Amino acid sequence: MDIKVTKEMVKKHGVTTEEFEMIKKILGREPNFTELGIFSVMWSEHCSYKNSRLLLKTLPTSGEKVMIKAGEENAGALDIGGGWAVVFKIESHNHPSAIEPFQGAATGVGGIIRDIFTMGARPIAGMNSLRFGRLTDPIVKHLFTGVVAGIAHYGNCIGIPTVGGEVYFDDSYEGNPLVNVFCLGVIKHADLVKGCAKGIGNPVFYLGATTGRDGLGGASFASKEITEASHEDRPAVQVGDPFMEKLLLEACLELIKTGYVVGIQDMGAAGLTCSTCETASRGSAGIEIDVSLVPKRETGMIPYEIMLSESQERMLVIVHKGKEKEVEKIFKKWDLHAVQIGRVTDDGIMRVKENGNVVSEIPAKELADEAPLYKRESREPAYYKKVKSFTFDKVRQPDDLNAVLKTLMGHWSIASKRWVWEQYDHMVRTNTVVLPGSDAAVLRVKDINRYLAMSTDCNGTFVYLDPYIGAQIAVAESSRNCVCSGAVPIGVTNCLNFGNPMKPEIYWQFKNAVRGLGDACRSFGIPITGGNVSFYNESPKGAVDPTPSIGTVGLIEKEEYITTQYFKDAGDVIVLLGNRRQELGGSQYLKTVHTLKTGAVPKLDLEEEKALQKAALEAIHNGLVKSAHDCSEGGLAVALAESCVSNDLKKIGCAVDLDPKVFKAKRTDALLFGESQSRIVVTCAAKDAGALQKIAGKRGVETTVLGTVGGSDIVIRYGKDTLINQAAGALDDIWNNSIERTLQGTKGA
Repeated sequence: MDIKVTKEMVKKHGVTTEEFEMIKKILGREPNFTELGIFSVMWSEHCSYKNSRLLLKTLPTSGEKVMIKAGEENAGALDIGGGWAVVFKIESHNHPSAIEPFQGAATGVGGIIRDIFTMGARPIAGMNSLRFGRLTDPIVKHLFTGVVAGIAHYGNCIGIPTVGGEVYFDDSYEGNPLVNVFCLGVIKHADLVKGCAKGIGNPVFYLGATTGRDGLGGASFASKEITEASHEDRPAVQVGDPFMEKLLLEACLELIKTGYVVGIQDMGAAGLTCSTCETASRGSAGIEIDVSLVPKRETGMIPYEIMLSESQERMLVIVHKGKEKEVEKIFKKWDLHAVQIGRVTDDGIMRVKENGNVVSEIPAKELADEAPLYKRESREPAYYKKVKSFTFDKVRQPDDLNAVLKTLMGHWSIASKRWVWEQYDHMVRTNTVVLPGSDAAVLRVKDINRYLAMSTDCNGTFVYLDPYIGAQIAVAESSRNCVCSGAVPIGVTNCLNFGNPMKPEIYWQFKNAVRGLGDACRSFGIPITGGNVSFYNESPKGAVDPTPSIGTVGLIEKEEYITTQYFKDAGDVIVLLGNRRQELGGSQYLKTVHTLKTGAVPKLDLEEEKALQKAALEAIHNGLVKSAHDCSEGGLAVALAESCVSNDLKKIGCAVDLDPKVFKAKRTDALLFGESQSRIVVTCAAKDAGALQKIAGKRGVETTVLGTVGGSDIVIRYGKDTLINQAAGALDDIWNNSIERTLQGTKGA
């Protein structure tokens, strides 16, 4: 029975009056109920990027290593030498995780994995970038533990190591956590496949799990704010099956190697709708399917539900005509559905039938690629000038700096994420060389004996205080972390998490953050290979801090270049590479100790940052550096303390003397806990200190000898004053156990 399309129904589907008129013009008539649903998901923000695409087009996406550019396929691909490529991407699953944290996070992992193997690449590692509210809040505890459990469940079951990431805690994320998932795979150049429908008459196959009503309208759900009523949208959250995905992964990779595949696309956001119209559009062809042939696990499903379902672990594949039996044979071996549901046509139409009767006919290109694009009103927020002009004259310096260091080491954003990553299998497949807990994870690419470093980073507070500089800092820090591991950064993927773009202040944040990302990546010569925009990250309490999460991949040519953050041997010299600025704006110290989120963000000079990273890499590649650790949250004191305690096998102290004639500190809290950029703490053998300083000097990078490694205490002096004197073991206990103790209710932060 036909369902009449009304004005109320159009509005409920998130389609504006103007957009409805565009739809009628495209079709030459009014859409029916199924077609309205199809347009609503494909023209939702989540699928069409209608409020962001104009700005995203300004980002740098080209480079000598780029094989598949951002936006061309499911993920970008970069050449890593030896006839091999790396394929990687980061995406969000924020809204589902806010409603159902376990399944929301789990299916986010499943979705990003499919984006990688649909290119023909074997996924070899996952990471995540997570944000939550105050961990002492019972609801936040529920969200945090549920998300971590969901990530662990899916990654561990499918047998792909989760090798690191980041977790931040800030009040702005209360009610709307951010769950950004990253996956990386490797592939031979010759095996790369694309998601396009070509070859008139070629069969279209449905592969994998059956279709149900779970995830119905998920793309539309992700394109609106979280409200008190959002729990009623629980059916929009998908349910994942990692064991099914493991079978699908292996079957698809086997199928791709046969050469029978013309195009392949996962059924992610918008399910069958997205996979059919996008493959047709990319191939400049049409596609025709019959939903009565789709394997279903629920009775009475109508075409609208089948087309919009986001049930997991499903793929659409176009194969060469005449190879149908071979495809079915491969999937039968893996005990999976492989059903021919349609064919490629030459009319450019995405045609949907039910038992042979046409229920929807829409031009594929107009549906997939020609959604309306908007440039929204932009207005500088009222808070911006206020925070920029804030002075620290009235911010009292603490009497007990030891207590401050202990507080910061125990803050959930700085403390070890051991409780998180110990739940992940980070060693499966035996490629993991640097385990979670260092500046970047490092994996071996066995076939070519090269190594890949990965890091995800973003300080949302900095972006809130200054979207342009804050976004640049996110790029710089992610790149710097890869450099600290010995890697040359080769590509960036981003997940841009913002509030409602219809609000001028939010769009202003977004516009300036995108500009910052572009300028930083252009300066560093690092292409953006793809990613995700997640808008409407707001709860009844307001928008989240703007959080453009940056995932950087770096290439390490030789095993001996691999470097970790922790101090190695007593007697080694500790050297600060980079500037000696002392800036407090936006620091974790200011937020934690003084409950202030304000001030001008730290200065970032892109030329200075590039020189620092090149100097650090040259020193590492010359065998001079034993450890390297980025100075970030918590400043110099925390970087030194983390370098002392982050080695699981050995805790070691250090003796640091900060010369007043060199540092000229006006405030000792800024000296220790300020988060100035473009700084790396390295160690080297005493005999190599001169060579290290020479390399840095050649590039105009400041070097400051801070002290030596050794003993069991962390001692930091400023002239004759001892500012910090702490047993390394005591700080290790705070740093390693803070999150677990908070979850157990024995400690707050």
